[in-house]
Amino acid sequence: MGSLTNHQNQHDNKSTEQPHVAVIMVPFPAQGHLNQLIQLSSLISSYDIPVYYVGSAIHNRQAKVRANGFSPRDIAKIHFHDLPTPSFASPPPNPNSSNKFPAHAESYVFNCISALCLSSYKWENKGIPFPIELPKELPSTEGCVTDEVQSFAALQMEPLKYRAGDIYNTCRLIEAPYLDLLDKEDETGNRKSWAIGPILPTKFSSANKSIKCLEWLDKQEANKQKFIWVLRDADKGNVFDGEVRRAKLPEGFEDRVKGVGIVVRDWAPQPEILAHPSTGGFMSHCGWNSCIESITMGVPIAAWPMHSDQPRNTMLVADILKIGLVVREWTQREELVKASTIENVVKRLMASEEGNEIRKRAEELGATVRQATEEGGVSRVELDSFIAHITRDNDE
Repeated sequence: MGSLTNHQNQHDNKSTEQPHVAVIMVPFPAQGHLNQLIQLSSLISSYDIPVYYVGSAIHNRQAKVRANGFSPRDIAKIHFHDLPTPSFASPPPNPNSSNKFPAHAESYVFNCISALCLSSYKWENKGIPFPIELPKELPSTEGCVTDEVQSFAALQMEPLKYRAGDIYNTCRLIEAPYLDLLDKEDETGNRKSWAIGPILPTKFSSANKSIKCLEWLDKQEANKQKFIWVLRDADKGNVFDGEVRRAKLPEGFEDRVKGVGIVVRDWAPQPEILAHPSTGGFMSHCGWNSCIESITMGVPIAAWPMHSDQPRNTMLVADILKIGLVVREWTQREELVKASTIENVVKRLMASEEGNEIRKRAEELGATVRQATEEGGVSRVELDSFIAHITRDNDE
């Protein structure tokens, strides 16, 4: 979840000067949110509107370092404001775990999850059946989040009532029914919404071409059963605090797979990897960043949901859009995933008629979604509409 605030200076009624607009981005301090709001910042700054990105010094630095696909010139247009934070502990993951707005400004909510997830959560909170027919029952939310996360989300409900509108990082071409449902649920009757996604860049900076895994991809044929395995531990609170945690692999593993695959231990340029013509499939946990990136680049997904919104994103990808296969169903989340299961899904996706059909659908959908962000496309029209709305005269 991120907060975007629009400030307009008040002008004398006789003045012909247009109101000056500044946009303030306040991202939730986790990588997926930092990433999307820096993408949105770049889009808005391209309209010559000043954008101020406010966060802790650590997370602002993290956002800039990991700004995949952007040139230094893109980032230089954004004004970063660092908030001091004290040091804090960052314990390792536990594998056994059971587990008001200012009155002088308009505020908008940037929604970082799919419209399917958001609308289904809202209807479940009402305790009534979801009004849109789905191919199968929605995955249970049991086991998706901790009690602490649920409590944190509940704290946002009251201030959210005062927002002037919603922005969604999705496209009406893929989630129209769920976006329409969300629009109908506006209890005020005058809250606006814009589906402007995907907001990630689709043309990438040449500065990233020297990255090892991209150089490796350049040498590969299209859609073959080779692999890039991004093997990183979960982010620490301060990702710059000491050495990156490194998960252990069997001794000699990386030597044995030379010529077949590579293991990436650092932060990976995921959008560039997905856009590469040699990439034919993506095994993913199905966070919304990964889903929208894969959809945009036309790459089919082998879905392996872990928590949060991921089980329902998996349903969207595999059962509704039909551009992926499921590695592990959410109902089987407590079971060990066998190597043979993974092998079977990879073969189905990469070397079967079924996989060819899925890939064809993914490629066609990707082309459609990319076109939506171009001049005159549905998402670009909604972005233009949002910019026109926040730059309107005060008496409109």
